[in-house]
Amino acid sequence: MAANLGVVTGMHLAEHCKAEYSRVPNFILWVIAEIAIVACDIPEVIGTAFALNMLFNIPVWVGVLLTGFSTLILLALQQYGVRKLEFFIAFLVFTIAGCFMAELGYAKPVAKEVVAGLFVPKLQGHGATGLAISLLGAMVMPHNLFLHSALVLSRKIPRSVRGIKEACRFYMIESAFALTVAFLINISVISVSGAVCNSSNLSVEDQNSCQDLDLNKASFLLRNVLGKWSSKLFAIALLASGQSSTITGTYAGQYVMQGFLDLRLKSWIRNLLTRCLAIVPSLIVALIGGSAGAGELIIIASMILSFELPFALIPLLKFTSSKIKMGEHVNSISISAVTWIIGSLIMGINIYYLLTSFVKLLLHVHLKIVTKVFLGILGFSGVALYMGGIAYLVFRKNKKTTHILAFRTLEEQQVANEQGDISIYSLPREDIVSMQLPQKRSPAEID
Repeated sequence: MAANLGVVTGMHLAEHCKAEYSRVPNFILWVIAEIAIVACDIPEVIGTAFALNMLFNIPVWVGVLLTGFSTLILLALQQYGVRKLEFFIAFLVFTIAGCFMAELGYAKPVAKEVVAGLFVPKLQGHGATGLAISLLGAMVMPHNLFLHSALVLSRKIPRSVRGIKEACRFYMIESAFALTVAFLINISVISVSGAVCNSSNLSVEDQNSCQDLDLNKASFLLRNVLGKWSSKLFAIALLASGQSSTITGTYAGQYVMQGFLDLRLKSWIRNLLTRCLAIVPSLIVALIGGSAGAGELIIIASMILSFELPFALIPLLKFTSSKIKMGEHVNSISISAVTWIIGSLIMGINIYYLLTSFVKLLLHVHLKIVTKVFLGILGFSGVALYMGGIAYLVFRKNKKTTHILAFRTLEEQQVANEQGDISIYSLPREDIVSMQLPQKRSPAEID
C-alpha cells in the first residue's frame, strides 16, 4: 500500500500527511515519527554493542559508545557504492539465516507443533502480551511505511495507466518476496530456539542461557552447525544487520523531515543526531543493568514502535482507500476490509496492554492512596489522549484531492500542460533521488 501510494500520486506518506492535516496534528505526527526512528535505532545500537562484545570482548557500555563511530565509518564506506555495501550486508545476514535453517536439521522441531504455533494464537506465561507487542513493533516498524512510499519515487515509472498498474503489481511481488524470506527466517530462528531450549541433553551453561535468552547469548543455538565459530559468525551478522538498519533509518529520517517540515539535513548529520539520541538511554541502561538491562531496553523500544504504528498505519489506510487520492487505483473493498480488521486488532491489543498493565501497576505498587489516585488520573488521561488521537485519524474525512500521475485521456494531459502542472508528474523525483546516501563520483561525472 505504501508503494502504491507513492507510485500513483507521486507523493510519499509524509507529504500526504502535511497536505491533508492542519499544523498541530502534523507537528504531532512528525514528533511521533521521529521518536519511532530513535526507538528503532536503540536496538541497532545495543545489537552492535553486543556484536562488538562477542567479537572483541568489549564491555557493552563501551560498545554503545563506539556505535557512534560505526555510523561515521558506514557513511564513509557508502561513497564507494551504497548498493555494493547493502549487498555485502545482505550476504552476511543471509549467511546467518542459512545457518539457522541448517540448524533446523539438527534441532528437529516437531512439525505439528510448528504449524500449530503458526496458526493458533497463544499468549502464555508472564509478559507474553508485552513480548507479542514488541515483536509486532520490531517487524512492522512505522517509519518503514514512510520510507517505502518515498523510495519508489526514486525509480523510473511510466506515466500511463498501464505503466502504473504494472509498477504497482511488480512492487507487490517484490514486497511479497521480501516478506516471505523474512517470514522463513523468523520461523527458523523461533523453531530452533524452541527446539534447542527444550532439548533434554543441554549443558548447564546452555540451560542457564535459555532461561534468560537475549542477543548476547543466542549464538550457542548455532553450535551444532558452526562449532566454536558460532559466536563469531553470529556477531558479524548481528553487526551487519544493525548497520543495514542504520541505512534504513537514515533514509526514513530524511524523508520524514522533508515531508513534514520541508527540511533536509546532510545524511551524516541526520544519522549522527539520531544515533546520539539513541545512545543516551542505551548507555545509561548498559551501565546500570548490563547486558540483561540492555536486552530489556530492546523489548521496550520495540513496544514503543508498536504503540506508534497506528499513527502511520491509519493515514496510509485512509489515503489508499480514498477515491479522491488514488482514483481508479483505490483499494478494493475486500483489501480495505482485511487491512482495517488487521489495523483494528493492532490498535486493540495496544490499548488492552496499556490499560491492563497500568491497572496492575496501580494495584501492586506500594504507594500512598493519594499518590495512586494522582498517578491513575495521569495515566488514564494519557491513555485517553492516545485513544483520542487514534479516533481523530480514523474518523476524520479526507479533504485534499491528489492529482493522479496517470492521465486517462489526451485531453487531460493537454489541460495539465496548459496549466503548467506537468512538472509534478515527473518520475523519478529529483529531490528524492538527490536525498539518497552519497555515491562515489567518477571523474567523468565531476567534469
